[in-house]
Amino acid sequence: MAKTQGSALDRKKLLGDPIMVTTIVVLITFLTLFILYPLAILLVDSFVGDSGFSFSVFKRIFDMPSFTRAITNTLKVGFVVGIFSSLLGLLFAYVEVYVRLNKLVGGLFKVVSMLPVVSPPFVLSLSMIMLFGKAGVITRFLLGIYDNNVYGYWGIVVVQTLTFFPVCYMMLKGLLKNIDPSLEEAARDMGASRWKVFADVTLPLLLPGIGNAFLVTFIESIADFANPMLIGGSYDTLATTIYLQITGAYDKAGAAAMAVVLLCITLLMFAVQKYVLEAKTAATLTGKASRARMLIEDKSVKIPLTVFCSLGAAFVILMYICVPIGACFPTWGYKFFPLTGKWFSLVFTRYHGLKAFKDSFVLSLIASPITALLSMIISYLVVKRKFKAKGFIEAVSMLAMAVPGTVLGVGYIRGFSSGLFHTGLLQGLYGTGAILIIVFVVRSLPTGTRSGISALRQIDKSIEESAYDMGANSLKVFTSVTLPLIKDSFLSGLVTAFVRSITAISAIILLVTPSYLLITVQINEFAEKGSYSLACAFATILILITYGAVLLMNLFIKFFGTSRKQKEE
Repeated sequence: MAKTQGSALDRKKLLGDPIMVTTIVVLITFLTLFILYPLAILLVDSFVGDSGFSFSVFKRIFDMPSFTRAITNTLKVGFVVGIFSSLLGLLFAYVEVYVRLNKLVGGLFKVVSMLPVVSPPFVLSLSMIMLFGKAGVITRFLLGIYDNNVYGYWGIVVVQTLTFFPVCYMMLKGLLKNIDPSLEEAARDMGASRWKVFADVTLPLLLPGIGNAFLVTFIESIADFANPMLIGGSYDTLATTIYLQITGAYDKAGAAAMAVVLLCITLLMFAVQKYVLEAKTAATLTGKASRARMLIEDKSVKIPLTVFCSLGAAFVILMYICVPIGACFPTWGYKFFPLTGKWFSLVFTRYHGLKAFKDSFVLSLIASPITALLSMIISYLVVKRKFKAKGFIEAVSMLAMAVPGTVLGVGYIRGFSSGLFHTGLLQGLYGTGAILIIVFVVRSLPTGTRSGISALRQIDKSIEESAYDMGANSLKVFTSVTLPLIKDSFLSGLVTAFVRSITAISAIILLVTPSYLLITVQINEFAEKGSYSLACAFATILILITYGAVLLMNLFIKFFGTSRKQKEE
C-alpha cells in the first residue's frame, strides 16, 4: 500500500514538472528516431520487398559463398581474439595487482592501457604492415624475408588482440583488486602452492569476469571494420562484406539483410554479457578488500612474469611509436634515411589536411558536449526518477553499445536517404554534417551514460530533495546541485565523446560525403592505396590531438574538479 502511494506521489510530482516532462518526451523522441528507427528500417527492408513479406533477400545472401564464408571468418576471428585478449589481459592484470613492480614497469602498463583510447582503431594494422609486411622494416630490411604475408587471418587476430587486450586488462584489474586477500592467504597457510591458490581460489572467483571480458572483446572483434579492411587482404569479415556490398555491388537491400545478421549476433552476445555474466560478477565480488594484499616478491615468480609482461608492453608501445617514425621516412619500403618532414608538409599543402582536421575537429567538438549532457540527463532520470518509460530510456541508450558501426551506418542510409519511412521527411539530414554529429552522439552515448549512472548512485537523495523543498524546479536542481557533484564524470564523458568521435570510422565511412573530409577516412584511404607515410602523418597528428585532449581534461579535473575540493577538505 505504502509503495503504491509512493509511486503515485512520484508520478504526480513528475507530471507537475513541465520541464521534466518535456525533457523526457524529447529524449524518447531522439532515442526512437536515431537508434530504434534505423534498426527497425533494416528489419523492414530485409523482410519486406515489392511482393510483400518475404525471406527472399536472406535466401539470396545466404546463397552467396562470400557471405557464408564471411560469417565463418567473423566468428572464428572473434572467438580466437576473445580468448587471446582475455588471457593476455588476465596476465597483465594479475602481475600488476599481485606482483611488486618497479615504477618503470608500472609506467609501461599505464601507457599500454591509455594508447588504445587515444589512437585511431587501425593504427596497429598500419604498424603491422610497416614492420612485418613485404616491405617491412623488420622482415625485409633486418631479416631479409621477402615472401612473408602479414595479411589475412593471423594478421587480423594479432592486431585485434593487441588492440583489445588492454580493455580486458582494465576490467580484470578492478576485479582482482576486489578479491579479499584473506581468502588466498588462508589457502597458503594450509600449505597450498601459489599455482594451487590461483587455480582453486582466485580463478573460480574471476571466471564470470573473464567470461564478461571475453564477450566484450568478442563483440568488439566481430564489429570491427577498420582493422580487417586494412590488414584482412582477401580474408573477408561481415563488417567489410557489408561495406563492399554497398560500395561495390550497390546492393542496399542485401547489405541491410547482412547487417541484420551481424546485429543479431552482437545483440545475443551483448544480452549474455549484460544480463548473465555482469550479474554473476557483481554477486561474486562484492565490496572492497578488507586489508592490503601482500605482494609477491619471490624472484622465481616475479622475474619471469615481469620480464614477459614488460616485453609485451614494450612491443605494443613500439607498434604505436612506429606510426610517427614512419611519417618521417622519405620513401616507405625503399629509403628510410635521412628522416624528413615532407609528408607532414604535404598533408596540409596538397592533400587538404587542414580541411580534414578542421571538419573532424569541429564536428567532434559539437558532438561531445551534446553527448556529455545527454548522458548525464539520462543517468539522472534512470537513477533519481521513477516513471514508466525509465526502462525504455535506459535500454535504448545502451543498445548503441551492441550495434556495430557498419550496421548503424547502413541503417542511417536506409532510414534517411529517402526520408522517414520513404516519405521525404528529414531527408535533408542525409549527406550533411548534422547526421555525422548525430552518429557521433549515438555511438558515444552508452559510455557516458554508464559513467554517469555510477557517479549518481553515490549521491544521497536527500541533497536534491532539500533543494526541491526550498522551491527549486528540476532544471535548477540538476544544474545547481546534481551537475556540480558529478562534474568529474561529466568532464570525463565530454573528452571520451570527443576522442571516440574524432577517431571513429566504421559508423561514418558509409555516410560521409565529399562535402566533409574526415581524418580517419583520409587515413584509411591512403593506407589502402599503399601511401603509408602519408597515412602515418595524418595518424600522428590525430594521436597528438586526442592525447592533448585527454591531458587537458586530466589537468582540469586535477585543479578545478570535485576530487580536488574533496582532497582539500
